[in-house]
Amino acid sequence: MVADVTTEPAAVGIREVSERTGISIDALRWYEKEGLIPDVERGPDGRRRYTPMILRWVRTVQALRRTGMPVAEVREFVHAGPEPLDRHEHRLALLERQSEAVDQQLAQLQEDRAVIRAKLESYRRLIAAGLDCEDPASDRLAEESFAERYPVELSSQRP
Repeated sequence: MVADVTTEPAAVGIREVSERTGISIDALRWYEKEGLIPDVERGPDGRRRYTPMILRWVRTVQALRRTGMPVAEVREFVHAGPEPLDRHEHRLALLERQSEAVDQQLAQLQEDRAVIRAKLESYRRLIAAGLDCEDPASDRLAEESFAERYPVELSSQRP
């Protein structure tokens, strides 16, 4: 059975969009004012009505912003150009660049998490041994524990 794509569910108001996305109502209005989401239609009562297509744009913009894409680039993504083929190629290029940036962020976060976990393990060992984490006498044990979990040449950095 083929789905009927000619009729999408009814549009929703700004409060429901805010609840679904976690974006504040003020931020949604700002997104619209800044051109980060396409024009939002208004109902006969003058209230914003977000169609499912606009809601997908909001979620995309939210993801782009959360991953660090600058506002100007998000705007560029939304208003990529008048010709569909050019627009799609430009959007693809922006998304690919952002995806690479996210991959780099993830790699850095994984490395940082490893350092934090190694420090946690080091502190747990010191505490279990009854040593003060800030005591210079326990520094050697901490360095060994840390180096076990996160191999870094700390001793070569000492004078």
